[in-house]
Amino acid sequence: MSESEPLSPPQERECVLCGRQDVWSDEDTNWRIAHEGEAHCIHEWDINGTYNPF
Repeated sequence: MSESEPLSPPQERECVLCGRQDVWSDEDTNWRIAHEGEAHCIHEWDINGTYNPF
């Protein structure tokens, strides 16, 4: 059996509605705001199905 490829999670994301940009913090193991967007936006992240984590 061969070894599997390591998981490569996304490091950034952007809301398609308000433009808020987040980056992943390995230190905090959580998303951190890189660029503010609309404070009351229900964020819709730019996940389109083309991202391949492996």
